[in-house]
Amino acid sequence: MKKGKKGKKKQKKNNFSNIRRNRLTIFTVLLCFAFGLLAISLIKTIFLDGKVYQAKLLSLTDKIVEGPSAPRGRIYDRNYNLLVDNQLVPTIYYEKDKSRSTKDEIELAYYASQHISLDLSKLTIQMTKDFYLLLYPEIGESKITEEERQLLEYRKITSSMIYQYKIDRITEKDLAVLQEEDRKAAYLYSLMNTGYSYEGKIIKSKDVTESEVAFIAEHQEEMPGFSVRSNWDRVYLYGDTFRSILGTVSSIEQGLPYESKEEYLQKGYALTDRVGLSYLEKQYESILKGQKEKYRVVSNHKTELIQEAVRGNDIVLTIDITLQQEVDRILSEELLKAKKEPNTDLFNRSFVVIQQPYTGEILAMSGKQVILENGTYVVTDYTPGVVTSPMTPGSVVKGASMLVGYNTGAVKIGQYQLDECVKIAGTPKKCSHETLGMINDITALAQSSNVYQFKIAMKVGGANYVYGAPLQINPDAFEIYRTTLREFGLGIKTGIDLPVESVGYIGTKTDPGLLLDLAMGQYDTYTPIQLSQYINTFASNGSRYQPHLLKEVYKSSNTAELGELDYRVEPVLQNKVNTRQEYLDRIQLGFREVLISGTGRGIVNLDFRPAGKTGTSESFLDTDGDGIIDTESVSNAFVGYMPYEDPVMSIAVTSPDVENPNTRYSYHSYVNRRIAKNVINKYFELYPME
Repeated sequence: MKKGKKGKKKQKKNNFSNIRRNRLTIFTVLLCFAFGLLAISLIKTIFLDGKVYQAKLLSLTDKIVEGPSAPRGRIYDRNYNLLVDNQLVPTIYYEKDKSRSTKDEIELAYYASQHISLDLSKLTIQMTKDFYLLLYPEIGESKITEEERQLLEYRKITSSMIYQYKIDRITEKDLAVLQEEDRKAAYLYSLMNTGYSYEGKIIKSKDVTESEVAFIAEHQEEMPGFSVRSNWDRVYLYGDTFRSILGTVSSIEQGLPYESKEEYLQKGYALTDRVGLSYLEKQYESILKGQKEKYRVVSNHKTELIQEAVRGNDIVLTIDITLQQEVDRILSEELLKAKKEPNTDLFNRSFVVIQQPYTGEILAMSGKQVILENGTYVVTDYTPGVVTSPMTPGSVVKGASMLVGYNTGAVKIGQYQLDECVKIAGTPKKCSHETLGMINDITALAQSSNVYQFKIAMKVGGANYVYGAPLQINPDAFEIYRTTLREFGLGIKTGIDLPVESVGYIGTKTDPGLLLDLAMGQYDTYTPIQLSQYINTFASNGSRYQPHLLKEVYKSSNTAELGELDYRVEPVLQNKVNTRQEYLDRIQLGFREVLISGTGRGIVNLDFRPAGKTGTSESFLDTDGDGIIDTESVSNAFVGYMPYEDPVMSIAVTSPDVENPNTRYSYHSYVNRRIAKNVINKYFELYPME
């Protein structure tokens, strides 16, 4: 029995030993497997992924800095004449260094200011006092009282307040010790410390001389941080022609405009970047801006170029610069001629817009204004007024008004009505420019009958007209008219590709007489570009196309030639006028008669097969700038297209305030007609009819 128990114990002990050995074996295998995996991972990390992690480490430890704004894209006209280019200009920069002490920078400012010519007229009192305190800190300390020191110690006032006390207490007598060399150094030191510390400081960007460039290049040891880089300025190869619409770019010193700084910073711009500030330069900033060069900082004073600057993409405009020059010339000549005529004391500006009917491309747009300088009239550019300067249009809108009549059944094609004065109780008589008798719709357009439109408007408004009696109309009639007017681009933005555009004035009152005024173009006001889109819509047979100035975009190239075509702007159809073709045909026939036998006779050579409409309106001015309309005037407009069967161009010409009806003179200048006639003749001289 004892033996049996011992045998069992021994067997049990052996079983435990086997289990321990098995566990140890399994653990050893697992440990070897884990070490194997670790070894494989290490090998992969060192030999396979090493470059990846090295690159990540380099990206985290590298300091990459950007150069100044890259040159912008060029701007061409529709015939690929270069309008706007860049010219390289040398610019002196200063890069701060943490290892450079204030004392070192002061000494550097003294040295460098003797070799860089600076405009000391820009040295301010603040700059001078700041520098004075750096030179004479003990005098600055003497300006502070013991009481103020205690207040600072008890944190009752701040260090910045103490500094301001010092600045305020520096006298002219104190500053009298500063000589010209001190003031030069003061100004340069201020430039060296303006803005953020990590940004390159622009020391001089204009009129940098060859000797200054050479000196800085040859004295890098004596002028650490100073360098000369190539920057750029815009060059306008056609001078002032179309200059205002081409727009402006911020200067090297200005950088981002303050009012929109945050917007640009969110888009990844730097504070020192140059951007388009107005009109086309601003509108197409994302296309015209270039890609800046990038540098890797390899030491305190050295950088390594890692990405070259790339000029922005080039744009081609719809404008014909030769036609634009001729339109500018004609406007300038005619405005000066008009100012020699009597009764034009209120007149000072005219506008012209030429479009292609089926594309919305603007071939030319110009505005000119005359101002009195030293007793002589001088012509200045006012082209932005094409999109910002509304005018009471007058009878040019009667085409749309007639369409309202057709659409609502208020008048039928060929219908005759008696042209006679209309009288509403409590208001003066409302008449045409002359009594025309029984006329139909074509004659009404050709002879510009107001009364024909009055009678249509009264029917649209559901009025029961009795001569001399009160007139009741449905106010909804105003919206009926404006719905059609908007389909032609009147009373709404045209969508022209510029950052600014005015809608004009849209009346809010609904007095019965005002509906009659609206129907003949004497209520709401419209800009020249709106009137251009209006007639363009008739020319394109009821299709309203968005007017635009951009034609094509080309990718940046390294040569003087255009690069690869990026994209071409396609016509944008904004809407089709809601009407029947026979109504459009009828109005177009009336527009043809305007220039054959009507109010526009003699404006256009009939060989051009023209169609169009004239307009004369009563306008009102604020002559003394007090915000109150105080003077009545007369304005003129002309809109047209040609040839009528397949138009290649449309034109709008406006001349606000061309006549002063409040004088003893009865003379009316025909400046608007002359401008229209001369511009149309010039157009067909440049683009002869086939």
